Amino acid sequence: MANAGLQLLGFILAFLGWIGAIVSTAMPQWKTHSYAGDNIVTAQSIYEGLWMSCVSQSTGQIQCKVFDSLLNLNSTLQATRALMVVGILLGLIAIFVATVGMKCMKCLEDDEVQKMRMAVTGGVIFLIAGLALLVATAWYGNRIVQEFYDPMTPVNARYEFGPALFTGWAAASLCLLGGALLCCSCPRGTTSYPTPRPYPKPAPSSGKDYV
Repeated sequence: MANAGLQLLGFILAFLGWIGAIVSTAMPQWKTHSYAGDNIVTAQSIYEGLWMSCVSQSTGQIQCKVFDSLLNLNSTLQATRALMVVGILLGLIAIFVATVGMKCMKCLEDDEVQKMRMAVTGGVIFLIAGLALLVATAWYGNRIVQEFYDPMTPVNARYEFGPALFTGWAAASLCLLGGALLCCSCPRGTTSYPTPRPYPKPAPSSGKDYV
């Protein structure tokens, strides 16, 4: 029962991480305009995501523009897009694989070894998906830091971490933690000893004594 509970906990955490990855990818607030400086106009808020850039006015009006050209984007944004999509697809595959190997499911009940392998395989795929998400968010965050501290970047063109980036980091952490729990839920093999052979029984006496 302990292994089943650990397995279920790992699956729930990894599933929540997968949902978080989808939300993070769709959010447009990967980086927000920085107000660290003098003479910064705060009547509008500028933020960018993986797919669009938006401007939010103080009146509540929001205008967004989708990035038109894929080839015109910088390499960091293209790589982040690709890694996030790969992480989401791997997470979807891991969900199906891990579901088959869950002890609470009826699939593969006759083959416990194969069922256990499916759960561990799902955990490994979740780990790979989490690594892809972590690399994508860390790469994008590093680019924001470099541009922020670059003296050639104008003060009014600097950005800081947005909510979507923190959501991506949380999603990657949940996928890694959930995948690790799924891998650790595999019960350790017990040492089997050979069955002792019974000693041969003595033949019964015939009841006659010869002198």
